[in-house]
Formats: sequence, C-alpha cells, structure tokens
Amino acid sequence: MSRIGKLPIVVPAGVDVNVDNSTVTVKGPKGTLTGTFNSNMTIALADGVVTVTRPNDQKENRSLHGLTRTLIANMIEGVSKGFSKELEIVGIGYRAAMQGKDLVLNVGYSHQVVMAPPAGITVEVPAPNKIVISGFDKQLVGQFASEVRGVRPPEPYKGKGIRYIDEVVRRKEGKAGKSGK
Repeated sequence: MSRIGKLPIVVPAGVDVNVDNSTVTVKGPKGTLTGTFNSNMTIALADGVVTVTRPNDQKENRSLHGLTRTLIANMIEGVSKGFSKELEIVGIGYRAAMQGKDLVLNVGYSHQVVMAPPAGITVEVPAPNKIVISGFDKQLVGQFASEVRGVRPPEPYKGKGIRYIDEVVRRKEGKAGKSGK
C-alpha cells in the first residue's frame, strides 16, 4: 500500500470540496481549483475527510495513488493557505522592480526584461534584490518562479543571477593561470 496514498486528507473549515466521479472541485477563501484525475482512482468525501483508494496493485495504479492524493491535498492547501516562492537576485547592478502589475528585471542584459504574471499569481518586490511570487495554484506558482529564474540562472563562477532563496549554487574555481617555467 502506498504510504502517502493511504493518508486521509482533512478538509479545513471554510473549504468546500465537491467530488464528481474523477473530477474534484475545491473552493476556499483564496480561490477555486478544479482537477480531473485518472478514473481508476476512487475519490471519496465523508465527514470532512477525503480519501483516495486504488482498485488493485498494478504498477500504474500504484504510481497514480500517491500522486492523486498529493495533488488533491495541494489543491486544498492552496485555496486555504496559498503557496509562495522567494527568489533572490545576486550581482552588482542586478535588480527587480514592479511596473504596474508587470515584473521588470535588470539582470545584465542591454535591455530590461518585462514579465507579466499569469492570472491568479501575485508578485511582490520587497527589496530590489528579492522577489516573492505567491498564489493558490502550486503548479502555477512554481512554473512562473521557474520562468523568472530562467531569465538569468545563477552561474557557477561568480554566483551571479536569479536563484531560489534556499538554493545552493556550487561554485567553481576560475582559470588556474600560469605556474611558471
């Protein structure tokens, strides 16, 4: 049995979960998310607890069991608490700013990089070298954070670039130079 898949999901107060065959709709204070899952998985809602069960122990069903449970748990957590990713910018002259709803990055290119966040995502720049991306859809938050990081990923020699706040960049040594004749 899947250790993750068999765990029940407790629905917090203020969150409404609707299960219709393999479609789950979750409404909460932060928004509404809908997910369609594999029809092999049985999703049940009883007494404020969501459970996911699988029909048999075939490899595909074992794989989908934990995945389905985790995706539903992320939907419930997202509409109740929300998700956020923090990025930091390292480099002299590298900075971020908000221009209306758009994120403007100055990261060493000859031009500014302007990025418009998708619907449901909020971007804050509390400091010129810090970006906070938040929203209720975990996949969307992670995807936009990855796109922002992809504008200038951290390089291994000086460590300059955009990185996640908890990311460790392995540094490399530069050229060794001549050691003499």
